[in-house]
Amino acid sequence: QVQLVESGGGLVQAGGSLRLTCAASGRAFSTYVMGWFRQAPGNERDFVAAISRSGGSTVYGTSVKGRFTISRDNAKNTVYLQMNSLKPEETAVYYCARSPCISATMNFRAYDYWGQGTQVTVSS
Repeated sequence: QVQLVESGGGLVQAGGSLRLTCAASGRAFSTYVMGWFRQAPGNERDFVAAISRSGGSTVYGTSVKGRFTISRDNAKNTVYLQMNSLKPEETAVYYCARSPCISATMNFRAYDYWGQGTQVTVSS
């Protein structure tokens, strides 16, 4: 059974940084694309970043390019999201997800397993 568990969320001031971690259980972690999404109250779930199976290719949402970095450690079954220069409007629940697609994708329908999410609050 696949489980994705996010951690690392919290309260940070605008301009600050956080590093989110997603630990995956189950087999063959390295054969799946991994992604991060976020959802604020009343909003749709938005794509943040995705990383290919090997980690050699990444895709970012337009608003986070240059500030966020997604990475993975296949030996540890873990994916990370380093978030810098955070803005108050990025307050949301951040979700980790797994996709069986061949390449990194921003399409949330391509992801079949999701974590419970971790709250990120950015104060102004």
